[in-house]
Amino acid sequence: MAQSGFGLLAFVFLAWLISENRRRIPLGTVAAGLALQIGVALLMLHVPGVEDFFGLLNRGVQAISHATDAGTAFVFGYLGGGKLPFAETSPGASFVLAFKALPLILVISALSSLLFYWRVIPVVVGVFSLFLQKTMRIGGALGLGVAANVFVGMVEAPLTIKPYLSRMTRSELFALMTSGMATIAGTVLVLYAMFIEKVVPGAVGHILTASIISAPAAIVVAKVMVPESADVTRGAAKPPQTASSSMDAVTRGTMDGLSVFLNVMAMLIVLVALVALANEILSLLPDVGGKPLTLQGILGWVMAPVVWLTGIPWNECMTAGTLMGTKTVLNEFIAYLNMANLPEGALSQRSMLIMTYAMCGFANLGSLGIMIGGLNVMIPERRREIVGMGMKSLVSGTLATLMTGAVVGLLT
Repeated sequence: MAQSGFGLLAFVFLAWLISENRRRIPLGTVAAGLALQIGVALLMLHVPGVEDFFGLLNRGVQAISHATDAGTAFVFGYLGGGKLPFAETSPGASFVLAFKALPLILVISALSSLLFYWRVIPVVVGVFSLFLQKTMRIGGALGLGVAANVFVGMVEAPLTIKPYLSRMTRSELFALMTSGMATIAGTVLVLYAMFIEKVVPGAVGHILTASIISAPAAIVVAKVMVPESADVTRGAAKPPQTASSSMDAVTRGTMDGLSVFLNVMAMLIVLVALVALANEILSLLPDVGGKPLTLQGILGWVMAPVVWLTGIPWNECMTAGTLMGTKTVLNEFIAYLNMANLPEGALSQRSMLIMTYAMCGFANLGSLGIMIGGLNVMIPERRREIVGMGMKSLVSGTLATLMTGAVVGLLT
C-alpha cells in the first residue's frame, strides 16, 4: 500500500516537473481529483452490492458474446464458432481471432449507436459531466467532453462539444486530449474484457471502473501540466443526433463498427509484424544475460521502475513493464492479449488487477495520430496548437492511467 501511495504522488510530481507553469498549480483540482479517484475506486471495489452489479455486467457481456457467436457462425461457419467438421486435436486451435472475437466490435458499435439514439447514453454522459463540473470545478464544455470520452472514442467525444472547441482555452483543449488518451471506448471495452476474463475475474466491471476513475486523473494531470490561465468555457452542448430511426441507428453503428473492425485487424497485422522484424534485427546483436535481445525485453527494462510505482513487486516488474511498454509503443489491445497468455505465476492476481487498470487507455503512438487527425479536421485553425501538444498528451494520458493503477494498488 505504501508503495502505491508513494507512486500516486510521484506521478503527480512527474506531471509538475514537465508543467508549462510550475508556479500556477491548481492544488484544489489536484486534491479533488485524487479524492474522487480514491472514493470512486473504494465504491467500485469494496462496497457490498457493487460486485453483484459487476456480475450482472459480466452476464450481459456473455449474452452479447453468445449472440455474436450466432452471427459469426452463420456467416463464417466453423471459423466463426460453428460446429467443427473435424476433430480438434489441439485445444484452442480452432480459435481464429478475426472471425471469432473481433466481430464483437460490430455488435457493440451497433448497440451503442442504438442506445445513443434512444437517449440512454447521452443521459448517462450528462449526469457524469455534471458530477465532474461540480467536484472538479471545470467548465461545462470540458465536463461533457471528458464524460463522453469514458463511453465513446477520442474522435467521437470532441464531436459532442464541436461548437465550443474553437473557444476552449489551451488548458481545456489539452485536458480534452488527455482524457481521450486516458480512457477507452465502449466499442472495445467488452472485447478487452472478454480476452482477460480468464485471468482477471469480473474483467468487464474492472475495465469500466478503470475508464471512469481515469477521467478525474486525466483532469488532474492535464491541469498540472498545462495550468488554466483564462476563463473556462461554459455551456453544455447537446450531443448531435444523426440517426433518423432505430434501424438507421443500427445501420450507422454497424458501418462505424466496420471501420474500427478493419482498422484493428490492419493495425494488429502491421504492429505484430514490425515487432517481429525489430526482434530479427536485434537478434544480430550480442546476447544479454544469455538471452537474445528483444524489443519486449528493452521495453521491460525501461518501464519496470514505472510500474513499480503502481505497486507491482520488483520481481514481477520486468514482466509488467514489458506489458506497459507494449501498450505504449504498440497498443493496449496487444498488451491485454499478451497478459491473458502469460505463463501461470508470471504475475500475481493483485499485479494482474493493477495492470488491468494501468493499461486501460488509448495512450499509444497509433491513437495519437488518430486523435490529431480528427481534431485537425474539427478545428483546423488550431492545428499547430494540437500538434504541439500531441506528444505531451501521450505522456499525460499514460501518467493518468498509471495513477489509476496506483489507486488500485493502494486499495488492494
